[in-house]
Order: sequence, then structure tokens, then C-alpha cells
Amino acid sequence: MTEQQGFTVWFTGLSGSGKSTIAEMLYHEFRARGMKTEILDGDEVRKNLSKGLGFSKEDRDTNILRIGYVADLLTRNGVATIACPISPYKETRDAVRAQIGAFVEVHVDATVEEIAAHRDPKGLYKKALAGEITGFTGVDDPYEAPEDPEIHVDTLSQTPEGSLQHVLTRLKELGRVDDDRMLVTGDRVHSGLTDLRVSDAGTVVKEH
Repeated sequence: MTEQQGFTVWFTGLSGSGKSTIAEMLYHEFRARGMKTEILDGDEVRKNLSKGLGFSKEDRDTNILRIGYVADLLTRNGVATIACPISPYKETRDAVRAQIGAFVEVHVDATVEEIAAHRDPKGLYKKALAGEITGFTGVDDPYEAPEDPEIHVDTLSQTPEGSLQHVLTRLKELGRVDDDRMLVTGDRVHSGLTDLRVSDAGTVVKEH
């Protein structure tokens, strides 16, 4: 049996851009291919590995470096690792890339205006734009978009399935998967590894 080679797919983008949605779908695609896989979701990691950290630049960097450390351990042990934190700072993402090596950066692109208008169920963007919340990424705290990511998805023009298909196609081109067909269709059982909402039937509620 050929041993699986580990790698990390690192989704970066604004809060609400669709990172967790695509990451969850990719997780099920990897599992359908019999691959060992794990998800490191930014919000879930903050509840456990990074509990107590705030949102200063230093704390944000610490959180990302912790996720990168765990992703590196998983990758070295043959796991197809999916990470989907905001990771707003290029320097820190580049440090994680250098540490892991087998690293595929995915920029999940959506504008603040689109997210605020259509994907802001808690009204956080509206509060940040009104000055009621400070230090909000993409509003009054910087988000440094990747300059040359391996994969770019535009969730303003693509459906979740379209974004997933683009990711799978690029992963095949990069030699990370053998088949870029979508193997999982219909509702997906929640992995329990992301903060996506769950329906009463236990499936993922699409929000992108």
C-alpha cells in the first residue's frame, strides 16, 4: 500500500467569505477518496488550543502559528490537513508556509460590502462599519490578501459547489489528488470540526 503523503490546504479570507463552507465540503471529498484528513477551523481552535488569546496583532499571530504547528505535525504524519482561519497577515502565513513546506494557499475572496449586505447574520460588519466595534478585520484592522496563492476562489461569482470544483481541479493539477470529480452530492453530515450551523437532521446549513 502506498503511504499517503501529507499536505496542508490553507484557506484564508475575511470572516464570512466562505472559508469554512468550502473547507467542510473539501473534508468530505477527501474522506470519500479514502484519505486521512482533519480540519483546523479558526473559531474552533480559539475555543481550545488558543483559549484566552485576544485579537491584538500579537495574539492573532500566536493563534495562526499554533494552527500552523499542529498542521505541520499532521502533514508530517500523512494527513491531508485543512486549515481555515482568517489569517490576515501575509508575514505570518508565509512563516507557516515555510514551516510546513507541502502548503497550498487558497484565497477565498469576497468584499466587505458583499459580506455586510448578505452574509452578516450577527450584524458584526454593520457594527464595525458604524464604529460600534473596533479592531475588526477588513474594516479598521488590515487584511493582507495573498499576492500569488496556489488557488483563488471568488465566492461572489461562484456557488459553493463551483468553488469546491475549482479547488479540486487545482489540487489535481498540483498532484495532491488523482481525481477532481465531486464524489459527494446532496446534504453533507456535519464534520463537527467547523463552526458552521447544523440543521435538525445533522447536515450542514449552507451559508455561502
